[in-house]
Amino acid sequence: MQWLAEICVHRPVFATVIVLFLTVVGGFSFFTLGVDRFPKIDLPTISVSTSNPGAAPEQMESEITDIIEGAVNTVPGIEEMRSSSSQGRSNVTLTFDLEKNPDQAFQEVQQKLEGVLNRLPEDADPPSVRKSDPDSTPVLIYTVSAPRSIVELTDLVQRQIVERIENSEGVGEVQIFGARQREIKIYINPDRLRAYNLPATQVVNAVRAQNTEAPGGSVKEGARTTALRTLSKITKVEEFNEIVLANRNGYPIKIKDVGRVVDGGVEPSTAASLNSVPSVSVAVRKQSGSNTIELIKGVKERMAEIQPTLPKDLNVALTRDQSEFIENSLYAIEEHLVIGGILAAVVVFLFLWNFRSTLISALAIPTSIIASFAVIAWLGYSLNQMTMLALTLMVGIVIDDAIVVLENIYRF
Repeated sequence: MQWLAEICVHRPVFATVIVLFLTVVGGFSFFTLGVDRFPKIDLPTISVSTSNPGAAPEQMESEITDIIEGAVNTVPGIEEMRSSSSQGRSNVTLTFDLEKNPDQAFQEVQQKLEGVLNRLPEDADPPSVRKSDPDSTPVLIYTVSAPRSIVELTDLVQRQIVERIENSEGVGEVQIFGARQREIKIYINPDRLRAYNLPATQVVNAVRAQNTEAPGGSVKEGARTTALRTLSKITKVEEFNEIVLANRNGYPIKIKDVGRVVDGGVEPSTAASLNSVPSVSVAVRKQSGSNTIELIKGVKERMAEIQPTLPKDLNVALTRDQSEFIENSLYAIEEHLVIGGILAAVVVFLFLWNFRSTLISALAIPTSIIASFAVIAWLGYSLNQMTMLALTLMVGIVIDDAIVVLENIYRF
């Protein structure tokens, strides 16, 4: 690099323009960089999940897990394969070599699974294939509590909160924990059903046939065509009692004759509480690669608009905010970066005892760091703990290089 130093000595204006250009470009690039806690890493790990409600672990292993293992075992590049079978749940995790492209591995696993779908039980759900994504963890969690039933609270949160924040910029998914969706349950008395000589499937078929909405054709009036629909959807819980199961001697047998209808909720699979009060938690996941700080700021602004429109008895509390950790971590690293640069300049002055040489070496630190932001933006990286820590460690190298170049300038 002696030629570059020689050019800069003979053409100081040219050298000044280069330094200013790199500083300006780096300064503008700094404001376009994404901010996150950790860098984005695509791990070559694929998980295949399959559910079959009610199946025993032994049945899940023999009828689902073993079949999936045999199908995906032929995918090239597998380093490790793990599987687990539990009540109604099967999970197979594949870890590939680091050289394996995660997107290619995802497609190959899907292709292998398509060939064994016909061998899985009919009542089992199709296998769900997912890539390992560190960005999938929630970055923001709100917990909502109220003196209401969980079913009513879930419906309220779904309609007035979730649907209004999931279209915020950068939001990938909004999940609800501790929720109970509304569910209409029909409890059948087996003795009454046996007395009428009716099978249980008769109830299922009757509910399915008499609670539907289907197209009814069309009516043409000259040049105008009107579409028709067959409206037989049940809108009130009490109407389920009037569903006819069969006719015996001209008498219609209805659901209320063999059982009862209850307006309740699904069996809870998760639970959430706020100050020992049953609650519903709203977890916000970001889109892969989006700016975490900007996402959280946008969701908070949206929640500030939503809260005045919510019922007064709703208590909304922010229980997790990842931006606090990110901002505190980056602030600490930035502080170390500035202090490190100042101390390096002080050490140079104590050894050289020359203000001019110290000033030149000290200016090399902020100039090099600011210019590096342009390279970080060009490579598609973000400001995170790893990149900021790397800049902090480079302070010593930058000041060392500045002293070496300065010494060579004096020498030649």
